[in-house]
Amino acid sequence: MNKQPTSRFCFMCGRENEVGLKMTWYNDLEKNQIWGDVVVPAHFNGYPGIVHGGIVAAILDETSGRALMMTGEPLDELFITARLDVKYLLPTPVDEKLRAVGWVVKRSSRIGHVAAELRLPDGTVTASCQATVIRPTKKFFEKTTWDNEEQGWKVED
Repeated sequence: MNKQPTSRFCFMCGRENEVGLKMTWYNDLEKNQIWGDVVVPAHFNGYPGIVHGGIVAAILDETSGRALMMTGEPLDELFITARLDVKYLLPTPVDEKLRAVGWVVKRSSRIGHVAAELRLPDGTVTASCQATVIRPTKKFFEKTTWDNEEQGWKVED
């Protein structure tokens, strides 16, 4: 298994984001999945002891989309979410180790259909998603500060 790259300021993986989750994802080519562990701190709760649904959605969104980066060059596999359908199955606890697992359902060169689950240590799924992602146009990268961010996009040891 190998690590996927992280960035500097991304809320999910950014190493320099003071309030971010600093997640790392791993490619599991045997299972055709990616996975990353996270402990969501209590200051991201909705109800006491329960992760806010928006944070759960963000973890699933990032994990499902990153499944496209499992093979090939990660910078060539950047997609943006066009649609995200989240199913909240059980309350997701704060301050507990969770595992996010993502995979590709179907893809073409421009569109991907991806999925993810958020699991408790015993494997119980607390939430899942199906997403449609699209490859951004070159103009997207021209209109962002991507040139500065690309320098910080790397695999951490």
